[in-house]
Parts: sequence; C-alpha cells; structure tokens
Amino acid sequence: MANSLFPVATGRPQYPASWQTDPWVPGQLRYWDGIQWTGHVAPATPPAQPKQVTPHKHLPAPPLAYIPTVPEPEHDLAANKPGQAAREQALAAKQAAPVKTALARVLGVHTDERAWRVGADGEVEVARRLQKLGAGWHTIHAVPVGDKGSDIDHVVIGPPGVFTLNTKNHSGNKVWVAERTFMVNGQNQPYLRNSRFEAERASKLLSKACGFGITVEPIIVVMAAELTIKAMPPDVHVVGRKRIAKWLASRPPVLAPEGVEIIFEQARRDSTWCRGTKSAD
Repeated sequence: MANSLFPVATGRPQYPASWQTDPWVPGQLRYWDGIQWTGHVAPATPPAQPKQVTPHKHLPAPPLAYIPTVPEPEHDLAANKPGQAAREQALAAKQAAPVKTALARVLGVHTDERAWRVGADGEVEVARRLQKLGAGWHTIHAVPVGDKGSDIDHVVIGPPGVFTLNTKNHSGNKVWVAERTFMVNGQNQPYLRNSRFEAERASKLLSKACGFGITVEPIIVVMAAELTIKAMPPDVHVVGRKRIAKWLASRPPVLAPEGVEIIFEQARRDSTWCRGTKSAD
C-alpha cells in the first residue's frame, strides 16, 4: 500500500493534541498535534528514567495508556444490512407496478424488480460468507456513493488492505472470464470496467477522508452454475462466492490493526462517501 508515513489531516481533527498508539508501528506511540501525525515517537511503555521518555523537548511525555475519543459518525453505515439498497430498489419497482410485477413473477419474465431482488439475494449470500473472516476485519454493506443512487455492495477492510466487492448473482448461468472480458451465457458484460471504476472512486474518497493515500482493490464475487476463468484480469479480482472469505484471508497483510481501525472509522461515515462525485452508472 502506498500510504504516506505522516498523513496530512482532513481539516477535521479526531481528538486533541496528545500521544496516541502509533497506527503503523505496533508497540510504539506517535504524537498527534491536533491536526496531523508528527514524526515524534516514543515507546508504548516508558523506560525507567522518565526524563528519557520525551522524544522532543517541546512535547509532553507520553502517558502510560491513552484511548483516543473518536466522535460518532453522522450516520453509521456499519449498521447497514447486506442487499439493503438493492432491496429498496426492488420494493420501489414493485410498488410502482404491482400487477405487472406479480404477472412477471408468474410467467418468469425478467424485469427490473427481479434484477434488483436477485441482486439483493446475492449480496446477502456473500455477506454470510464474509462473516467467516472473524476478528480484525470489518465489512460495510450497501455503501451509498455520491448523490445519484449508486452503492457499493460490500467494502471490506482488514490486514490485507481495503477491497470493494461487486456481487453478481448469475445462479444457473455460465460465466466466462478473460483478461478484459466478462461474459454471462455468451453475452459480454461491463462488470470489469464498472468494478475498476468503483475501486478507484472508493480510493479517492477514503484517501481524502483519512488524509493519506489508500489503495482499494476491486473484486467481483460470482454466483453461477459454472465459472470459467481463462485468464484473470490484471486489475480486477474475480472470485467465486464459496471461496471469497478464504481468498481474502490468504492475502498478505499490509495494514497494522490500528491502521485497519483508522480506515474503518472513516469508511463507516456517510459523509465520507457522499461528496458529489459522478457515477459510472
């Protein structure tokens, strides 16, 4: 990850100037000046002689323990349910044309209501798989982005970094993937382009909110009767739903636990994502 060592503040300090747990180096304290992290560090446990604890004569000595107070998010996206946004779209489509929707279900006709409903079911299934990640990981579902009604199915934050997950529920169908192609039953789909844009957008918004560069990797999670990956795309991961938790857990760590928590605290805020950016949809 290309994170800056001493990130620039966002203009909204999270807690007053004081010594804090270093978000990048375990077992160490780093001084937060009320605006940004500084280069002044000290051991988490002070040495025997207190005078030697202070790393800089103009800074107070670090306390034995300090837990920063972070304000509650404006709207806590961590409380979102998987498939929430898609389910709301399906309900709106049903309410707009209840008779047409009921008839389409009986006849098996594909409609917008069905597409949203099937998509929501897929997100719920993927969320169930993600629960296997356990402690040290955070997943935020149905993350609203911008002001055009777009959302990210899942944002996953853990030791291997940050990932945007785009769930594609094509149960009963055949999916074929190559470096620059994603096909469902022989029909080319723009999923690779959309997932790439989604991750780039998330990277910009999270970097701005956190005050340092954050790389976000896009993943397409596939539910299909048959998934064939002839060649993995170079900038988008394609993973079957049954493998997603194991795949994520097997990635090499790039974030300390404190770093994971810092990013999560910003990712769970609706103000982080609603900044008037344009949608690819």
